[in-house]
Amino acid sequence: MLGLAVVYLLAGALGQKVVSVGNISPAWPPAGVALAALGVLGVSRWPGVFVGASLMAFLSGASAAAALGVGVGNTLAAVLGLGLLRWVGFDKGLERIRDVVALCAGAGALCLGVSAVVGTASLVLGGRVPWSSLAAGLRVWWVGDLMGVLVVAPPLMLFRRWAWPRRGGEAVVLASLTTVLGGAIFFMPELPHSAAHAATFLLFPMSAWAALRFGPRGAAAATLCISAASIVGTARGHGPFATDDLTQDLLVLQLFIATNAVTGLLLAAASTERQRAIGQLQLLGTTVRSVHEGVLIAEVRGGGALRTVFANQALCSLLGYRLEELVGQDPCALYGAQGPEFRQRTRQSLLAGEPVFAEVQLTRKEGDLVWSEVLLSPVRATGEDTTHFVATHRDISATKELQARLVAAERVAAVGTLAAGVGHEINNPLAYLVLNLEAAERGLTQGGMTGMREAMSSVRGALEGAERIRLIVRDLQVFSRQENQDRGLVDLNALVPPAVRIISHALRGRARLVEEFGPVPRVSGSEARLGQVLLNLLVNAMQAIPEGNPSLNEVRVRTSTDASGRARVDVVDSGAGIPAHVLPRIFEAFYTTKSSGEGTGLGLAICQQIVRAHGGELEVRSEPGRGSVFSVLLPPARVQAPAPPRPLPRVSPPQPPPGARRGRVLVVDDEPRLAQSMRLLLEPFHDVVTTTRGGEALALVDAGHRFDVILCDLQMPETDGAAVYQHLCAHAPDQAARVVFISGGAYTPESRAFIDSVPLRVLEKPVRPDVLMGTVDAALAAGAEPSGADASPAAAVGGARH
Repeated sequence: MLGLAVVYLLAGALGQKVVSVGNISPAWPPAGVALAALGVLGVSRWPGVFVGASLMAFLSGASAAAALGVGVGNTLAAVLGLGLLRWVGFDKGLERIRDVVALCAGAGALCLGVSAVVGTASLVLGGRVPWSSLAAGLRVWWVGDLMGVLVVAPPLMLFRRWAWPRRGGEAVVLASLTTVLGGAIFFMPELPHSAAHAATFLLFPMSAWAALRFGPRGAAAATLCISAASIVGTARGHGPFATDDLTQDLLVLQLFIATNAVTGLLLAAASTERQRAIGQLQLLGTTVRSVHEGVLIAEVRGGGALRTVFANQALCSLLGYRLEELVGQDPCALYGAQGPEFRQRTRQSLLAGEPVFAEVQLTRKEGDLVWSEVLLSPVRATGEDTTHFVATHRDISATKELQARLVAAERVAAVGTLAAGVGHEINNPLAYLVLNLEAAERGLTQGGMTGMREAMSSVRGALEGAERIRLIVRDLQVFSRQENQDRGLVDLNALVPPAVRIISHALRGRARLVEEFGPVPRVSGSEARLGQVLLNLLVNAMQAIPEGNPSLNEVRVRTSTDASGRARVDVVDSGAGIPAHVLPRIFEAFYTTKSSGEGTGLGLAICQQIVRAHGGELEVRSEPGRGSVFSVLLPPARVQAPAPPRPLPRVSPPQPPPGARRGRVLVVDDEPRLAQSMRLLLEPFHDVVTTTRGGEALALVDAGHRFDVILCDLQMPETDGAAVYQHLCAHAPDQAARVVFISGGAYTPESRAFIDSVPLRVLEKPVRPDVLMGTVDAALAAGAEPSGADASPAAAVGGARH
């Protein structure tokens, strides 16, 4: 504090020695010394400012009371200025435009008014300054303090530690030129006034040079040198600002100094901010280019058009494109594998400034698809509308494959849990089927009308048993088929009964099973995946209820529509419930409270994943001792097509429609008994040729035989159905259009891709007789007579019939 007081006195003596107007100096360096000292040393050093200012005023001839008033005013100005700077987050490095503005306008122009008012009033009241000079004194005092802050404070803040500039030679040249130019303008009395006035403008390029090349330090040093030369020269009557009126001269000079100082500091701050921004951009660019995740930046143009402006190497490698092929293109083209609704919704969200997070399939240059987790983030570069968006892509193809395997494993585990019950459900109608067939055989052996009637009755019973087995197998296929990515309209009321039938036997010893159907909208999704959710929830409910008291417990499946119009399925059980500390973790993968062998900890996690993938929610409510309620909420499909009527089982022999013509049918199936059964069914109405090998079927066609309908098994050894169809497309296109595939439903990924790519009908085994007859008759009605049928049915058989 004592050192600060001494420095304040020396700076004040310098200011008064250079120039003084009416006992007040229009250039007051102590104002800058006080503000810089408190900013660097801390506000607790304020007594040093007070002592220095009071002593300076007293030594200048003011009374003790007036001197104390001057000390109070100068101290308040410094303390208030520092408080304002700290409040706005001032940085003493002056590398931001906001810091320069805060120093000049806040701590300088605003807070120095306190010092001017208090100090001038003290001198007036103490008789040092007459009342008539009060206004002029206020102006000179305020301008003098402002010059001190603008000229002296920045160098003191910036040059706390001296460091030789990196461009030392350039700094010496700049300092030399500025000194020579300032001395020539303000210290050469023989220089004409007009020439000195014109030469003054040459000092601005010097300040700009110092600001742009050496930053705030260079600007502060140049301002200090130019201000010192101009003030001393003008006070001695030299330079372009010197006239007979010293007060007027100093005001013009101060305007020049203020303009030069503020311009230099602002230019240095702007240059520093620009350099820092460029450095950050270079760092960001290097980081974005080197990260392993794909990054794409797109520009939003007028009308909502999007244009790619950048893509890093990781994204180019992921998609197989070169950077030049992506830049300038619409990034939405990469999401061509998604539906138009997704692309439209994404575009609307981005233009509205909302981020989008989703799992999408991107189209590679080769045409194949890759799964990516994408985060689309809008950017408002101008602070108003969205100008760009950044898309960050992470390849999750391996993750999706692992998820698919986990889903399949959990689906098999769920069905495996019910294997005994499913076996029992099949054995019952199977026994019924066998017994009825044996009775039919006895009736036929006995002969006569009575035996025939008994045989027919037994056959009808056998058909009913076979139909029950077919329904059970179809239910199992709903939960075990691999084509679970196929989406369509799903009727939840039709999806519940298969799951209930599968679990009913296993649940019989634990609880009553109640179905409660209400009006429910159809949803867009995968029947297999949603069926798996229902089955897993039912298994979860079953395992929550101990065996032994089925009359006291209940599992209820309820369908309805919630208040927001979503489809709702509730699975309610009266089991043990879920403890409060367990409830938040039930959807975590591999977390389970069940004993070994009862659960994997994946069921509920996979259910939640499937429901969320369908845009829905899986909610749970539970109370220990009072059971649980799991609710599946799914958004309704945009188009609610009416559900097709479910065909009823037919036990009467199928008959062709009236007017149906007799056609030639080729049956290709590697199961001889199935091929023979189809021949026996169709042969009363059509000419039928059967073969158990795809190669034999192709040999018949290549030999010139033509057929109206070709019933072909999809999975066969050696030459499968896909190979048969491809050969027909190449050598007999007219026959390829007549193919109807028959499949057992166990599709491989290759066969599923093939079925999706051809416009042919596929019949699922076991094929009901009426469906098979109807399919053949429909194909005959839609097709024309086969061309080149130059062989008789007998010739067509020729060793191929079995």
